[in-house]
Order: sequence, then structure tokens, then C-alpha cells
Amino acid sequence: MSAPEKKPAAVKTAKAGRNRRKSRELALKGIYQGLMNQSELRTILRDLADDPDFHRADEPFFRQLIEGVAEHMPELDHRISSFLDRTVAELSPIEHAILCLSAYELIHDLSVPYRVVINEGVELAKLYGGTDGHKYVNGVLDKLAAEARPGEIKSLSR
Repeated sequence: MSAPEKKPAAVKTAKAGRNRRKSRELALKGIYQGLMNQSELRTILRDLADDPDFHRADEPFFRQLIEGVAEHMPELDHRISSFLDRTVAELSPIEHAILCLSAYELIHDLSVPYRVVINEGVELAKLYGGTDGHKYVNGVLDKLAAEARPGEIKSLSR
């Protein structure tokens, strides 16, 4: 009897259902759908459950994000508006959705380091946003992070 083959060390296996990046992507799709179609949250959740990537996401984290953004949307819009060079209504819908998603994490989920939140927002903007949208998202999120998490930023800059 031969020994079982070992997987090469370079092969990284993701745990099914625990991918936070996929959770953020799905939440972004849902927020975007809500902004574009004024869909109800339960309709959005039902639609996203049929997404091919749904089984790869961390479902509790996904729900926390999409429900949190839906609940806090007016506050999130208000908080990001002071760092914009235009009105919230003039943002592209995808950048608006990315900023709300990232703002929710910066303000309401302190378990995720601010640098991770900003990086994830920038990566989403690179994937789904306009040509230089990621630069704009980065600038807005940097300013929001400084306001929302001054202690965390100060402790890391020492």
C-alpha cells in the first residue's frame, strides 16, 4: 500500500463557504442592485442566493455586510459625503456601492483592520469600477479611516 500523495505546498485550498472577498463581492452586487432598482433586501438576498459564487462566500459575513449597509445607508452616505468632490448622487453607482460597503466596515466592524478594509475596497473598484475609480475610492476611504479610526491609525504609525 502506498502513502497518500501530498499536495504541493504552493497549492492553497480555500475553505468552502469561508471566503470574505467573495462575501464582499456578493454584498457589492446586492448593494448595486438596490441602488439601481430600488429592490427590497429580501428580493436581493433571494437573487444572490442563486449566484454561482454564493456557496464560496462566508454567508454570515455576507449577511452582516449587506444588512448593515441597508440599515445604515443614510448614515454612510452622510459620512462619505464630506470627503467627496461631488454629491453622492453624482457618484457612479458602483463607486457609491463600494464606498458604502467599505464605509460600513470602517465604521461598524472594528474587527477588520482599516488597511484591509481600504485594500478590499480598492480591489473591488479595480475589478468593477471605472478606469481610475480605484484611486478615487482609495482617497475617500483614507480620509474616512482617519476620521472613523484615529486611534488605530495613530497606533500603527508609531
